[in-house]
Amino acid sequence: MAMAVAGTNAKNAALRAIADILRERQAEILAANASDVEDGRAAGLTESLIDRLVLTPARIEGMASGVMQVASLPDPVGGADGTTKRPSGLSISRRRVPLGLVGMIYEARPNVTVDAAVLCLKAGNAVLLRGGKEAIRSNMVLAKLMREALSGCSLPADAVCLVEDASRDSAREMMDLTGLLDVLIPRGGAGLIRSVVENARVPVIQTGVGICHIYVDDCADLDMAADILYNAKTSRPSVCNAAECVLVARPVAREFLPKAKAMLDRKHVEWRGCPETAAILGDIREASPQDYDTEFLDYILAARVVDGLDEAIAHINAHGTRHSEAIVTRDLAHARRFVDSVDAAAVYVNASTRFTDGEEFGLGAEMGISTQKMHARGPMGLEALTTIKYVVYGDGQVR
Repeated sequence: MAMAVAGTNAKNAALRAIADILRERQAEILAANASDVEDGRAAGLTESLIDRLVLTPARIEGMASGVMQVASLPDPVGGADGTTKRPSGLSISRRRVPLGLVGMIYEARPNVTVDAAVLCLKAGNAVLLRGGKEAIRSNMVLAKLMREALSGCSLPADAVCLVEDASRDSAREMMDLTGLLDVLIPRGGAGLIRSVVENARVPVIQTGVGICHIYVDDCADLDMAADILYNAKTSRPSVCNAAECVLVARPVAREFLPKAKAMLDRKHVEWRGCPETAAILGDIREASPQDYDTEFLDYILAARVVDGLDEAIAHINAHGTRHSEAIVTRDLAHARRFVDSVDAAAVYVNASTRFTDGEEFGLGAEMGISTQKMHARGPMGLEALTTIKYVVYGDGQVR
């Protein structure tokens, strides 16, 4: 309740204090993170998973800058969508209010600890965080620092709580906290999200596994397409908005595929292609049916030659995860048909799927990328962490 009635100035002061303490105590954060990374390497985590885990001075500065961006955004709480005067004389308005206590179960990305907390705080919520065991030391330090910042601003430290038991038992307990948690948001791999969606007794907002596609149309600028694919696949393959599959229109396949492979070879990307792709590229692994339904989160790319736009749309709607999809084309009619027909939270024309991100969309940060259609879809920012309350003023009306 204290956060729900906290004013905008108090919440923004707390966010500024969080940004300050992240910068001032950077050495403490990095030391804890170094221990997590060392344990992760010893446990055999892949380099892509290590990349999700590791913090650097630049990433900590990015976290702090993101906090300040959230502080600069309009407060979503209390805003009314206008007032309607009814024939009965009642004045009815619809007001934005916090969700309440938000639970977050996520994996080895310590930046999520900060992103989730500050978004919840700005929207007037409290947050219960349960990160993965791989980042436990980093998460403990980050949560401790945020709680210190809240206390110094006369807001309740318990508005940010971290579950320090990162076992599966603690995740199961959170899924059963009916009457306490108002909503639960999972963020991570397919297994985690499926487990929460199937087993939680509290309301769940499903965030996304990202099997994202780049479709190279027969009217594409092939140099642009190769650049977009290279960025979408290799700039950070461990994140959910990275491309996992490229679809290429048959008329341009023989020209485009070798061009794209030459670029992706710089990052030693492993190709898994359909028989036609394999025939064009030569020494690559032939794709299995499962490869087109896999979020690799690594330097691995599935590829398929298609007849054209209709087959590309059908493939994406059959194998995609409703996250982010892109077409590269110079044909405006093709672009419009792709945008209208593809079922995804974000659809791109001539741009990389890597832009599906709360900061890039002007939201400051994100709770995750929602791939469902109820309540919130796409990058979840402040408004997605509120709900509505109808406020009705009368002067004695009865019905």
